[in-house]
Amino acid sequence: MPATRDYYEVLGVDKSADADEIKRAYRRLAMKYHPDRNPDDAEAEAKFKECAEAYEVLSDESKKKIYDQYGHEGLRGRGAAAHDFSRMNVDDIFSMFNDIFGGGGGGGFGGMGGRGQARQRVARGYDLETEVELDLKDVLQGCSRDVEITRLDVCQTCAGSGAKPGTEPETCTTCEGRGKVQQAGLGGMFRMVTACPACRGRGKVIKDKCSTCHGKGRSPKKRTLSVKIPPGIQDGQAVRVAGEGEPPRPDISPTGEGVRGDLHVVARIKDHPVFEREGDHLLLEMPISFTQATLGARVDVPTLEESRQLDIPRGTQYGAIFRIDGAGLPNLRSGRRGDLVVIVKIETPKKLSAKQEELLRAFAETEDKHVNPESHGFWKKMTDFLGGS
Repeated sequence: MPATRDYYEVLGVDKSADADEIKRAYRRLAMKYHPDRNPDDAEAEAKFKECAEAYEVLSDESKKKIYDQYGHEGLRGRGAAAHDFSRMNVDDIFSMFNDIFGGGGGGGFGGMGGRGQARQRVARGYDLETEVELDLKDVLQGCSRDVEITRLDVCQTCAGSGAKPGTEPETCTTCEGRGKVQQAGLGGMFRMVTACPACRGRGKVIKDKCSTCHGKGRSPKKRTLSVKIPPGIQDGQAVRVAGEGEPPRPDISPTGEGVRGDLHVVARIKDHPVFEREGDHLLLEMPISFTQATLGARVDVPTLEESRQLDIPRGTQYGAIFRIDGAGLPNLRSGRRGDLVVIVKIETPKKLSAKQEELLRAFAETEDKHVNPESHGFWKKMTDFLGGS
């Protein structure tokens, strides 16, 4: 049965997520729950298929629009429902969305080049994606982060063949080693060529499976590497680490010959308790006293490095904006620093000493402004409020 859980919840994105964010979320989850990484885990396989269903809908603008307005029932009622991925083979699902994994349209050899002449393409593996959490100081200075990934590598026991050591895969009798079969189309008018269901396009079948990879030719392997994060990186941007993805698929290159995919390390920037980021600029709401605003002052302003001094002119109003050049974040490409934008908030004191109140009342008289009289206690206030009764 197709999924009934909210598609945005399945992929872990908001409804405001754009196409790139939806794609990244699906790629990350598909790699996480891929059955080859989670052998004999029915729950992981179910989640893998659920993610594929959610991505098929949310990546299609017309289906997404219907789903946003009418939900699952709306899709079914308009004939736009997702495939029933629960009945599909995992490899078939991967081939449907192969382009987002960096597999090069299958990553295989062959194909037609320019002017109809055959040319060979190098087999390429799937890309992987992970995330690192950074703070604004990391963005300011750049940093290195150790990341741990789990990727499918060539099985060391069987060298990628999937067969038990000492045995060899046998030629598939269904497709006679071609990896493809022909099926009759509608009314027998034409024929379709599809991957052989018996050998899944490999052309060979494994009778005695490798005990390590269970005949897959690939087994999960953890890898830890240090990734350099450049200064100025924005939230959601990725650092590409070439060649740290997966080897080509076993049906394309059993021994892993070809080009590995890449690893994409996506930056997630934590909120700062004081500063707000706006591109390369930093925003700061800074409280000052009403005397500083009225008379002017020189104040210390915090930055991500050492504090800087800022001159507050006389008569500064609430919400006035000041700029400290070069105290923001570096631009990712040019390295040029943005600015620190200071928005002043004038604080009204909640408690005054007797002397302070006396001075303020004297000042109010010079302004010819009416102010509340001094308090004579709670019951006096109540009597006045009730009309003196």
